[in-house]
Amino acid sequence: MTQRAFNAVFMRGGTSKGVFFRFDDLPDDLAARDQIFVHALGSPDPYGRQLNGMGGGVSSLSKAVIVGPSTKDGADVDYTFAQVVIDEPVVDYSATCGNLSSAIGPFAVDQGLVGAKNGQQTVRVHNTNTGKIYHATFLVSEGAFDPVGDFEIPGVGGSGSKIRLDYLEPGGATTGELLPSGNAIDVLNVPGLGEVEVSAVDASNAVVFVSADRLGKTATETVDELEADHTFMDALESIRRVAGVKMGLAETPEDVPLGNPKIGIVSKPAESVSLDGNVLSPDNMDITARIVSMGQVHRALPLTGAMCLGVACRIPGSIPYMICGLQTDDIRIANPSGIIPVDADVDVSNENVFAKSCTVYRTARPLMAGQVLVPHP
Repeated sequence: MTQRAFNAVFMRGGTSKGVFFRFDDLPDDLAARDQIFVHALGSPDPYGRQLNGMGGGVSSLSKAVIVGPSTKDGADVDYTFAQVVIDEPVVDYSATCGNLSSAIGPFAVDQGLVGAKNGQQTVRVHNTNTGKIYHATFLVSEGAFDPVGDFEIPGVGGSGSKIRLDYLEPGGATTGELLPSGNAIDVLNVPGLGEVEVSAVDASNAVVFVSADRLGKTATETVDELEADHTFMDALESIRRVAGVKMGLAETPEDVPLGNPKIGIVSKPAESVSLDGNVLSPDNMDITARIVSMGQVHRALPLTGAMCLGVACRIPGSIPYMICGLQTDDIRIANPSGIIPVDADVDVSNENVFAKSCTVYRTARPLMAGQVLVPHP
């Protein structure tokens, strides 16, 4: 067996990292492409560490990205996200990654896919996973993305230049509807749990929100505490799969995709300690949340999960809305790594609730550029 080399850039975007490829550097055959991603990240790994690849053993570090010329009017480039499962040779395209979306514009500029304009440059990105367009605005210096700055985000050590992400009309990214069931709250009959109230919302990604106290939690627990409670994790997965059917993502719970919907527990503001040891005061937050993605509790928040929660907090009658109440300022979401503000613009003046936009801020940095080697029979 020999190895083949593929041009790639290893990048951090927000609180995630991934291997970035140009569309024209990959084979047209989708199965062959998936094999490149699996080998590049180091999956499947029964030990859960991905030591034989560039992945990091957690879902936020087991990702691949494809960027190429836009196939949609109103966008400059296409962005396809690939979630590589850690313990199986599986690539999931059912969702997008909001954190890595912050690195797409910078990658496109650095790769010459769009012309560089010094100063603040906006790149219009079409995400092929959801069909949605978002705008990324970031600093360009001397014809290249400039990652240096003093903006800090929870979950990432150090600072960088601020990247603004404006998601336009994020509702229905996965299912076609902001409220896939038509309701702000649904009562699900979950095996082993009985009736469970959830808010199933689809904005940027589909997410199911459950009140933490329904499962005996506060949403202030650490990642390790939650993942060590196997009964809790199994209950969340059962709820997620039943909700996935309710949202129209599959006909049976067993067929619900690994990546969609995500699921989170939410609760009222309460003091907690972030991963870096800082005490988070309830005075500085509007809601606290823990979100599970690909069977793991996220160590910060999936950015699309944060945006979806921000939108949900604006939807009257939803579980998050009943916690936040009527808010006009940014929604401040406490999570394991700190507090993230989300600006969600939701129109509730008509019978049908409409998510107009969602704005968040991230940082990104290219970490390595060159070639990734993958086995080739």
